Amino acid sequence: MCRAESYALKNISLTIPAGQKLAIVGENGAGKTTFVKLLCRIYDPTEGEILLDGINIKDLDYDQYMALFSTVFQDFKLFSFTLKENVALSKSEKAEDKDIEKVLIKAGFGDKLASLPKGIHTNVFKNFEGDGFEPSGGEGQKIALARALYKNSPIVILDEPTAALDPKAEFEIYQNFNDLVAGKTAIYISHRLSSTRFCDKIAVFADGEIVEYGNHKELLQMGKTYAKLFNMQAGYYTDKLIS
Repeated sequence: MCRAESYALKNISLTIPAGQKLAIVGENGAGKTTFVKLLCRIYDPTEGEILLDGINIKDLDYDQYMALFSTVFQDFKLFSFTLKENVALSKSEKAEDKDIEKVLIKAGFGDKLASLPKGIHTNVFKNFEGDGFEPSGGEGQKIALARALYKNSPIVILDEPTAALDPKAEFEIYQNFNDLVAGKTAIYISHRLSSTRFCDKIAVFADGEIVEYGNHKELLQMGKTYAKLFNMQAGYYTDKLIS
C-alpha cells in the first residue's frame, strides 16, 4: 500500500484462518488501521493482492463481500435517530425489539438502556426530541459495538473498541470477548496489550511491516517489541497502584 511515494504498508504476508481471533498491535502510525481498511476494501492495495479462499477480493461482488464484515472503527458515527435505528440502521423496520435489546446488553449498554424513558425507541441526541439522550464517549462505543453485533457477519473487526470505556466496562468487554465473537473470525486492534491475551494470535506492526507474530506467551518469551510494550504498560499500572 503506497501513498505519496512512501509505503503505508510493505512486505505484508499473513493468513487469517476462519474462526481465528487475531490482535493487531503497534504504536501510532504503524499501519494497523490501514491494514484492516484494506481488508474492508475502503482502500485497494497498490501492489500485491488480498485473497479470500484463494480468490482476489477485487474479483468478488462488492456488496456480497462487504456483507462479510461487521466493523467498529474509531471514527464511527451515531445519528439523530432512535437507539433502535442506530443499531439496526437500514434493517430497523424489520428488526425485532428483543434482538436490539439483546445486542445492546451484550455490548454493556444494559444499565443505560434501563434508564431511558422510551427504551430502544428513545432518540439518540436531542436535535429532534427533547427526551432524547446525549451519549458519552463510552456509551457511543457500546452502541457502535451493538451495531456490529446486530449485523452478525462472519468477520468482526474492532478498532480500539474500548478506548473510551472506563476500566470496569472495559474489563467486562474483555471477559465477554469470546462470547461476543463466538464462531466468528475476529480482528482486534488495540493499544492496550492486556486485551491481546484473549486472542489466538498477535501481529505486531512497526513502520508498516509485521515485525513479530505469535501468541501472547510466545511474544513475551521473544523479549522484543511486543514484550517491551507489554512490560512498559504493565509497569505503568503497577506504578499507579503503588502511588
